[in-house]
Amino acid sequence: MESISEHLTPLDFPYTEIEEAWEHIWAHVKPLPAVEMPFQRTPGLVLAESIRAREPFPPFPASTVDGYALRSAEGDAWRTIVGEQRIGTPAQRPLQPGEAVWVATGAVVPEGADAVVEVEASLREGSRMRPRYVPTPGHNIRPVGFDIRGDEEVLLRGTRIGPAEVGVLATVNALRVRVHPRPRVAVISTGDELVPPGTPLSPGKIRESNRYTLLAAVELYGGEAVDRGSHPDEPSRLRAALIDAVASADMVVTCGGVSMGNRDYLKTLLAELGHIHFGRVRVKPGKPATFATVQGTPVFSLPGNPVSALVGFYLYVLPAMRILGGTPGWEHPWTPVRLAHPIRREPGRVEFQRARLRREGGTWWAETTGEQASSRLLSFVGADALIRLPAEGDIIPQGTEVPAFLLRLIPF
Repeated sequence: MESISEHLTPLDFPYTEIEEAWEHIWAHVKPLPAVEMPFQRTPGLVLAESIRAREPFPPFPASTVDGYALRSAEGDAWRTIVGEQRIGTPAQRPLQPGEAVWVATGAVVPEGADAVVEVEASLREGSRMRPRYVPTPGHNIRPVGFDIRGDEEVLLRGTRIGPAEVGVLATVNALRVRVHPRPRVAVISTGDELVPPGTPLSPGKIRESNRYTLLAAVELYGGEAVDRGSHPDEPSRLRAALIDAVASADMVVTCGGVSMGNRDYLKTLLAELGHIHFGRVRVKPGKPATFATVQGTPVFSLPGNPVSALVGFYLYVLPAMRILGGTPGWEHPWTPVRLAHPIRREPGRVEFQRARLRREGGTWWAETTGEQASSRLLSFVGADALIRLPAEGDIIPQGTEVPAFLLRLIPF
């Protein structure tokens, strides 16, 4: 097997503070070029153009209730019912004095009528009706352009498309729109000790989990995961794997091979193939996390401990995915929470712990998920948030307010 006599370790890089690490990501990761696609295929993507309506909605005065269209100036007098205006049919002839027309919810209000009285608020005798109250002009009518004005800008560039946005696109007949595509993220794991699930364990081996964890995270957060396999700690094979991954994806994520071992080659390979922007971050867990660009492609090399890898995904890979997907300068949306119990820890590094949240009296309270060792992936199971603890202090008191990054939606 090939070896490298001189290779880089985290000690070859100055400490980068977490805010500085994010600034490197914002500076060196750019949105993917826009593509055009049918609006039905765009949920989860980000608009690369603003969308403007070309016609008003509704395009006609529409009734908001089932009732009778009439002239409000005639008060609560009896009217003759002269017809029925169903939804989806053209307007009837203009309404004459003393007349009323039954209209369905969403149907055209005929010319000459300026109010609609609900069926339940009307008296009817044969072909006559009268309202139980005196209506006012515009009552129960959506005028032309009430929801969307003609030539109105309805969706701004940079909007992430959800169900409501798809509905708006359909409403304004925006059949094809320009969006930033889902980023293709190649995931590589490294390590001589790894065997795939389903393989019997031999002495010194462990079952691989990080690659599957990271592939799942990429898919969950809207990327297109590209599985580039697991590779032993051999420089030539790792170099080839990196080159192939860079050529096939918009971003590359590796796991393992970035710490202090004499077979941790990834930093050296990244320095040979591209440029390393940071190679050590003052955080816990995941101090050796590395960010580089190779031929313009972002590459994140995360530590091999399972928790360090997944925390690194949330801290670095997810922001880069959001930027590639069309959200420049995306930052984590931190939510303030209070600690439900004191936390003892080693000072000196910003720490991200896994926590469950509960709400009491309008305040979110955070309780850690137990042992926070970087090898214990179970600390992520059932976690609602990553809470950020300051670098100072060996005991963080109960009730201290700290920022939390929500890992899932929390019911109120």
